[in-house]
Amino acid sequence: MSSASRWPEVTERGWFGQFGGRYVPEALMAALIDLEDEWSSARNDSAFARDLDGLLVNVVGRPTPLYLAGRFSELAGCEVWLKREDLAHTGAHKINNTVGQILLARRMGKTRIIAETGAGQHGVATASAAAYFGLPCVVYMGATDVARQHLNVVRMEMLGAEVVPVESGSATLKDAINEALRDWVTNVTETHYIIGSVVGPHPYPEIVASLQRIIGDEARAQFLVATGRLPDEVIACVGGGSNAVGLWRAFYDDSDVRLVGVEAAGEGLDRRHGASITAGDAGVLHGARSLVLQDAQGMIAHAHSISAGLDYPGVGPEHAWLAESGRANYVAVTDDDAVAAFRALASSEGIVCALEPAHALAHALATGHNGGLVLVGLSGRGDKDVATLAEYVEARSQ
Repeated sequence: MSSASRWPEVTERGWFGQFGGRYVPEALMAALIDLEDEWSSARNDSAFARDLDGLLVNVVGRPTPLYLAGRFSELAGCEVWLKREDLAHTGAHKINNTVGQILLARRMGKTRIIAETGAGQHGVATASAAAYFGLPCVVYMGATDVARQHLNVVRMEMLGAEVVPVESGSATLKDAINEALRDWVTNVTETHYIIGSVVGPHPYPEIVASLQRIIGDEARAQFLVATGRLPDEVIACVGGGSNAVGLWRAFYDDSDVRLVGVEAAGEGLDRRHGASITAGDAGVLHGARSLVLQDAQGMIAHAHSISAGLDYPGVGPEHAWLAESGRANYVAVTDDDAVAAFRALASSEGIVCALEPAHALAHALATGHNGGLVLVGLSGRGDKDVATLAEYVEARSQ
C-alpha cells in the first residue's frame, strides 16, 4: 500500500476536523473497534498486502488505463484524460474496496457478507467477491433502485447473492443503508458489513478511502509518464464520495492541482437534488457527522438524481472536511447536463459511461478550463443506466 500523505489530517478516532466519528448503537461498538484493530494490523502486514495486490491484478484487472479522450477534448476546449475504472472487473471502481474488505472479513473469521447498494455496482462487486471466496452474501437495495437498476439486480442474483428490496422511506440508497445496519446489529457476530463508500462510522471512511487510493496512485504515475507533468484539475463525481477520494488522495499534497467534486443538482438546486455539500448542513447520518440534506426540523430530506449512485442525502466526512478546508471545490450538475455529457462521450469516443461520472464529464465540458490538462475519474460503465436513459428520452419527447 502507498505511504500516507500528510493529508488527510484524520484523528485516531476517525475525525476529519469537525466531521466523522462513530454514532452507532452500543451493540456495534465492539465490532467497529475490532474492525479498526484488524485494519491497523492488516495494513502493516506484508502477507495481507501481497494477497490484496494479487487480487487487484488477477481479479480486478489493475492497472486500469489512463485514456486521452481526443475528440471529447475538442468539445471541452481542454485536454481531457480519463481514468478508466469502467474497465475494472464488474464495471466500476467498487471492486477495489470489496476485495480488500472481504480479505479483512476472512482475517476476522466472519462467515457472512452483507452490503447496501444504490446504482447496483457496489452490490455486484460485493456479490462477485463473495462468490470468489465462497461466502454467502445479502445485498440491500432500495425498491426504487431495484426497478431502475434491474440489470444489476439480475447480475447480483446470478452471482449467488440474495437481493433484498427496501420499501421504506424514499426506497433508495439511504434506506438500503438503514436496513443493512439493522441486519448487522442483529447478526454482528458472524457478519461483516461491506460499506460501499467513504461514509458510515469510523473506521469505514478510512478503510474505503485507503482501498480506493489505488486509483489515484495509478493515475498520478500514468499522467506523469504520458504528459511529463501533473494535471491542472482532477474532477470526480461525488455521492458518498469513494471514487473521488480514491482519485484525489494521491494529489492532496500537490497544491497546484485543483480538485473538483461534482454533485447531483438533479432537477435544480431549488427543486429535487442530491447536492449535500453545495446545499446541505452539518448533521449526523449513518453513524458519522458530515454535511447532509435536512429539513428545518433536522430530519433527513429525500435526495434526487437521475443517477442512482448520487441519489444520497449525505456525503463522506472526508469530503465535508475537504470542502471546509478549501482543498477541494464542489459544484453541482443537473440531470439534463449529465445526460448531455453522457451523449457527448458516447458519440465522440465510443464509450458508454455510467450516469454518475457523466456529471464529472459535464463539468469538464462546462468552462474550457483555460485549455489546460484535466483528469476525470470515469468511475463506472453505463450498461446499468440504459433503461433509465431510455425513459428520460421518452419523457422528453412527449
